[in-house]
Amino acid sequence: MQSVGPHIGIFGGSFDPVHTGHVLVAQAAIEELQLSRLFLIPAACSPFKLDQQPTPAAHRLAMLRLAFAGRTDYEVDDLEIQRGGTSFAIDTVRHFAQRFAGAKISYLIGADNVPKLNQWRDANELAKLAEFVVIPRPGDAPMPLPSPFRGCYLTGFPFGVSASQIRARVRAGLPLEPLIPAAVSQHIRNNRLYL
Repeated sequence: MQSVGPHIGIFGGSFDPVHTGHVLVAQAAIEELQLSRLFLIPAACSPFKLDQQPTPAAHRLAMLRLAFAGRTDYEVDDLEIQRGGTSFAIDTVRHFAQRFAGAKISYLIGADNVPKLNQWRDANELAKLAEFVVIPRPGDAPMPLPSPFRGCYLTGFPFGVSASQIRARVRAGLPLEPLIPAAVSQHIRNNRLYL
């Protein structure tokens, strides 16, 4: 068991690839929630993307580490990749609740997940263990969290870009910066990803 302070954040996703929108959301979460630390956790396999084959985990981890290099308030954690299989939020939240006993846990989700929260695995337990922080989509009106979930919306830095748009730009030979950090762009080019 470790202690990093009273409030930790969990930001999971495919991060395939990590982009400037992710970086801005992470910064907004640190500032608005006054997090002690934000854990960035790439999924082994998202339960919402079972029909898609993600880029190999080693590349997704490397790109995350490049995007957040030198920042002590962020930590890239390969917990879900090491666990393998489908990545469920409840397994990760249970792990962090045990690892950081007594800490407040905030779990970041995209606004498109709000209507589906009650369908998540062990939803009632999940709602008890963590508060949910919703990442708004630019131009969308906030939607209330379904009961028994509690939490808030981030207000800072909405950025309308998606990983699928980045992958399409790579295939089309279009510039990637400033939509992704320069070091991540270099990694994609050097390893010929998303072609």
